[in-house]
Amino acid sequence: MMQKGDKVSVLDDAIDGVVVRVAGSEVTIETTEGFELTFKRHELIKTEESGLSFHFNISKVISEKEIPKPNYTNKEKKAKKESPVPEFDLHIEKLVKNHKSMNNYDILTYQMETAKRHIDFAVKNRIPKIVFIHGVGEGVLKAELDFMLGRYDNLTFQDANYQKYGLGATEIYFKQNTK
Repeated sequence: MMQKGDKVSVLDDAIDGVVVRVAGSEVTIETTEGFELTFKRHELIKTEESGLSFHFNISKVISEKEIPKPNYTNKEKKAKKESPVPEFDLHIEKLVKNHKSMNNYDILTYQMETAKRHIDFAVKNRIPKIVFIHGVGEGVLKAELDFMLGRYDNLTFQDANYQKYGLGATEIYFKQNTK
C-alpha cells in the first residue's frame, strides 16, 4: 500500500519521486525534477519503506517489462530457376595472355568470335539472359556487337544496368520457344 511521502520509481521509465497524493488506483508523485505526474499504482514500485532500504533486482524488473524483439528472418524465397546472370568480359586482356603482338583487327576479330561462341552456347543451353562487358572506349566493339546482335532473330539486347556496369555493358535476352 502506497502512502503520501513514500519514495517510488516508475517501472517503465527512469523517473523517481515522492508520493504526494493517492486517489484509488491513481498515484500522483513529485519527481526529483519537481514535476507532478500521475501513474497507476501497478506502474510504480516503492524504493524505500519506513526508513529501511528495499532491495530489488532492477535488471530483473526491466527484463520482465521489456517486450521481446521479434526474430526477423528473410521470408522472401527466390525462384528455383533464378540464377546469377552469366557475365562475359570481352576486354582483350581478359581473353588472351599476350595481346601485345596482335593488331587492332585481330583483337576485334577475336573479341567478336568469343561473343558469337557465348551466344551460341547460351542458345544451345537455353540460358535466358547474358551480359557482355565491352567497356566504353571509342565504342568500336560496342558498335560491332550491336551490328552482330541485330542479325539474330531470337534475341533482344539493350544497355545493361547502369548502376552495376556503367555504360560499358550490353544485356542480351534470348527468346526461346516453349515446345
